Amino acid sequence: MSVVQQQMAAPLFFSDSAVAKVRELIEEEENPNLKLRVFVTGGGCSGFQYGFSFDDSQDEEDTVVERDGASLLVDPMSYQYLVGATIEYLEGLQGSQFVVQNPNASSTCGCGSSFSI
Repeated sequence: MSVVQQQMAAPLFFSDSAVAKVRELIEEEENPNLKLRVFVTGGGCSGFQYGFSFDDSQDEEDTVVERDGASLLVDPMSYQYLVGATIEYLEGLQGSQFVVQNPNASSTCGCGSSFSI
């Protein structure tokens, strides 16, 4: 990773639980090129919503956060809404999922996947 990418990626955090789950899924899929992509789209009950996907390719404009053998990708449009956020993986009564803890969100909906700025 270049120095520029490290400086850009610093305000986005990739938790221990999320790193562990990404590494586990990479092993299950037997594809070392898989990366977790987090993105923001319009919609949801609060205005914006988070999305997650696995991607085996990276765009040149993506911000990359690498930690302990796992990579997180964020496109430039989504990055502006995610500065300072933490990507977590939680397991609970409602199931297991990747979640975003975003200090920029002024409100969130009950499901936690929708927010407003």
